[in-house]
Amino acid sequence: MTIEMVTRVIWLLLLCSFTTVGFCSRPNIILIVADDLGWDDVSFHGSEISTPNIDELARSGIILNNYYVQPICTPTRSTIMTGRHPIHTGLQHSVILAPEPYGLSLDETIMPQYLNKLGYSSHIVGKWHLGFFQKEYTPTYRGFKSHFGYWLGKEDYFDHVAEVVCMYSGLDFRQDMNVVRNENGSYSTELFSSAAENIIRSHNTSEPLFLYLAHQAVHAGNGGKDKAVEAPAKYVNRFPNIQNEKRRVFAGMVSALDDSVGNVTRALRETGMMENSVIIFTTDNGGPANGYDGNAACNYPLRGLKNTMWEGGVRGTGFVYSPLLQNTGYVSSHMMHVADWLPTIYRVAGGDPSEMTTIDGYDMWDVLNSRGADVRKEILHNIDPIQNFSSIRVGDFKLVTGDISNGRNDGWYGCTPPGDDTPSGGDIVEPQAMDSNPVTFSSEDIPIVVKCGPKPSNLSTNCMPKKAPCLFNIPVDPCEYHNIADQNPNLVEMLLQKIEDYRKTSVPPRNKPTDPNANPKYYDGAWSCWMDKQTF
Repeated sequence: MTIEMVTRVIWLLLLCSFTTVGFCSRPNIILIVADDLGWDDVSFHGSEISTPNIDELARSGIILNNYYVQPICTPTRSTIMTGRHPIHTGLQHSVILAPEPYGLSLDETIMPQYLNKLGYSSHIVGKWHLGFFQKEYTPTYRGFKSHFGYWLGKEDYFDHVAEVVCMYSGLDFRQDMNVVRNENGSYSTELFSSAAENIIRSHNTSEPLFLYLAHQAVHAGNGGKDKAVEAPAKYVNRFPNIQNEKRRVFAGMVSALDDSVGNVTRALRETGMMENSVIIFTTDNGGPANGYDGNAACNYPLRGLKNTMWEGGVRGTGFVYSPLLQNTGYVSSHMMHVADWLPTIYRVAGGDPSEMTTIDGYDMWDVLNSRGADVRKEILHNIDPIQNFSSIRVGDFKLVTGDISNGRNDGWYGCTPPGDDTPSGGDIVEPQAMDSNPVTFSSEDIPIVVKCGPKPSNLSTNCMPKKAPCLFNIPVDPCEYHNIADQNPNLVEMLLQKIEDYRKTSVPPRNKPTDPNANPKYYDGAWSCWMDKQTF
């Protein structure tokens, strides 16, 4: 045995002896990210879309009912990977578009790199969306042992071509760095599910597994309202009671995602890995309702949608499941942010989060496992210096200032998308009762269905955040009906000062202008690392 091997054995024994997580063997960690899944797109929140596999894990684990994400894709994914708020990584504005030559800084240490130091084998399946203009920014150069999926933000579910509106189009499908050209016609959700299962079934269980399953579902496909939602008929036909065609196809997309969760869960159980696994499920942002991107997601009855500061944009669907948890089967009201996943996962893996001195997240394991006291008291939703909007929550109170959507998506939208001849945005829709009964727990009365309370007569005019900050008491007004800023000027000033304090710590956005050299026509029709000397 070499000195290096002896040192590693001693280190593992010490890790086993001194870990405070409550188990010795480092658990497998399965992090599942759904793309653009709305608050009311899962049946444990009362949706008409049945998600039995997701529900089973959620109800057997811990449902996160006071959990927040960033309002759009790239910022959330960067926060998951780094544990740092996007204002500290320069990814606070919009998303990385395909021809833009930038990405998550190489100076950032990301989740697989942290876990690999603890002996994990790290794999990614699905969406990256953190930069690819140079190969060093892609997953297998940043700690992942393998990647099966795509680099951009969205694409067609069947031919895997990613279109940038009014610009370029190209294939975006990879096995590690190699372009995959033989899956045209195969549905991406099923491909990613099979890839994840294969990783689990072929995994060497002498080392712990980190699997980052970042699904394409249920993001819209390429541009064009007729192609935005895509699912095989076998999934769509499960929902004959949903009358709106687009919402019915969207339900099929969700159902395929749910099947994938069931398949991954079954693979973990059949390989004997489940008993030493932690499954985390989260959306990356609120759902694109109100016809956004031609999609048909729903955040009923929350206000707003993806890419807004309203609860419908930032309040996330999420849960944790593990046989290793001491307390399960409950809904957690602990305030939690997507930045908290990295230190929490690192702690579960046997690491010491106190060593992570530059992160913004909190280790939530003890809070969740023992239903302990809150450790997080506030969440900065965002500060965007380009569009000049911001939002923060401190304790029960949330402040919104500026306007990310220019009023287009500030309303409350039911689960039936606007018609093709209906302009997107603006109208306030009275939330309607769902046809199906909300999913409830039989063991205790816990609020997994949001209750809005009375609606004020001045609902459409009492908050104009572009003109003046709006203030809400979220626990008693989760649907942001009642702007109480005028009655609480001192609180408004305090929250504005909090935002300014955060602003002083922020870095400039990393966004770059598009580069015509990124055009896939120069690289055999595939999106490639166009600023490398050698492209793949």
